[in-house]
Amino acid sequence: MFSQEELKSVDSKYFNIITVDDYDVTIQSRNTGHYWYLHSTDVPGDTACIIFHKHKYSHPYHQHGRGNSLRQAIRSIQSHDRWQMNERNR
Repeated sequence: MFSQEELKSVDSKYFNIITVDDYDVTIQSRNTGHYWYLHSTDVPGDTACIIFHKHKYSHPYHQHGRGNSLRQAIRSIQSHDRWQMNERNR
């Protein structure tokens, strides 16, 4: 379960926050437009959070990775955004 502190730390300037509850967060990156669904497994360690991703609203989600916390998942998304924006400009 995500803590209230973690849930409140999701930056609404960086993300369009679509849904949030104790176990699930759905957000859209304002930088890339990509959608992200983060699920708390309630299992401690590296599998505490499963990260799903899709490029467009109409596309299905695919698993992007796992993290040990919501904060780590957010950092992973921001890293992915930086990669996307840099690769797109090449």
